[in-house]
Amino acid sequence: MNPALLSDRLTEWARTQQPGERAAVAALIEEGDILARADVRDLLVVEIEDGVFCDWARFETRYRPSLDLNTAEDTFLTFVIAVAFPRHVPLWRVEDLGDRRLAVVLRALARLAGSDSIAVGART
Repeated sequence: MNPALLSDRLTEWARTQQPGERAAVAALIEEGDILARADVRDLLVVEIEDGVFCDWARFETRYRPSLDLNTAEDTFLTFVIAVAFPRHVPLWRVEDLGDRRLAVVLRALARLAGSDSIAVGART
């Protein structure tokens, strides 16, 4: 799998998926660090003859026991999975995200709601 082309290939696949999966893929690409990890890609991204796709169900059941994640990474992935497929997530966990990842999650939630016009970021 060529990581330089992965974001384009995932974006292409996500275009045909439900809004939650599109928003989750966009969040992973925007955040960048998590998807740059080979262990995450190996567990989440499946290479097929004509592209790639995210196997969210496999990833959700395997990522905690098999990946060495810090609290912020685990929290981010918890929210991304909940965006891809509705899950109960304790909202208090946002305190573990940090500003950068919190902004990514908030933009993903706005995309999930069908909004591209809500500005998320620091006030100037």
